[in-house]
Amino acid sequence: MKKINKSNEPLDSQKRKKSKPIICYPNEFIKIDEWDNYQKARLNLKKIDEIIIPPREARCFSVSKKNFFKIESIEGPQVGDLNIFNQHNLHEKFYSGKTRAIHGTHLSIGDRMWSSFPYLRPMTTITHDTLDWYGFDDDGASVHDVIGTRCDPYTEKLINDKDYHFCCHSNLTKALMNKKKLSFSDAETYIHDVLNVFMCTGFTKNTHQYFMKSSPVRPGDFIEFFAEIDLLCILSACPGGDCGSEHSSDKTNCYPLKVSIFENNSKILKNWKPPDISNYKNLHDF
Repeated sequence: MKKINKSNEPLDSQKRKKSKPIICYPNEFIKIDEWDNYQKARLNLKKIDEIIIPPREARCFSVSKKNFFKIESIEGPQVGDLNIFNQHNLHEKFYSGKTRAIHGTHLSIGDRMWSSFPYLRPMTTITHDTLDWYGFDDDGASVHDVIGTRCDPYTEKLINDKDYHFCCHSNLTKALMNKKKLSFSDAETYIHDVLNVFMCTGFTKNTHQYFMKSSPVRPGDFIEFFAEIDLLCILSACPGGDCGSEHSSDKTNCYPLKVSIFENNSKILKNWKPPDISNYKNLHDF
């Protein structure tokens, strides 16, 4: 628990604490002009590919702009770690920190996944989520977080002094290495903080530490995305299973995840255009 040094407390401490909170990034500016058409288009899609992500492993898949994809629980409660890149430029990748600042700690229907600087544009829009009913529970937890980074062997070694190799960070790195024919060290530089799909998390109310609890996901539940640009995605079926007991382990029950990719031929979106990268002129006052 964070220690508070009361000897440093000024006389006007309570007054200082009562300053008004101000939303840093009001998201009213985010207008999805084609939202109603996204909802109409998703009802008449053609499945063109299906990828099964084995337990404790990761796989790459590509989605063309204007198409849809969904991640689904199929055999048992299982969470997944998702990385997303511009298919044509690995330097443009998902920016979880800015996405969190814009949309909040957990994502669901109508939220977008934003790309890294200097691009900063929506990469996907979440069009459907069967776990949207969960909201926030009494512990302050919700589903699909952008606060956890991904389980990794470095933190495992730091905390438990244990070498465990089936962490999502390693899985994501190996999948990208194989897909793009990169060395492990080069591939690792591209792996980034994730969308924790189906994971149920929050911050404790007393110490404000990141916690996880059993995911409410069940077979048949899914989260669905619209691809705003051409995407290369990597999904890891986390070795924590439903993350209700251990973060990374060979003991917990783990299950596969299914990715389905859908072609969108709807004329409803005939006027749709992919989002442009940021039009900031990149001067930085130089």
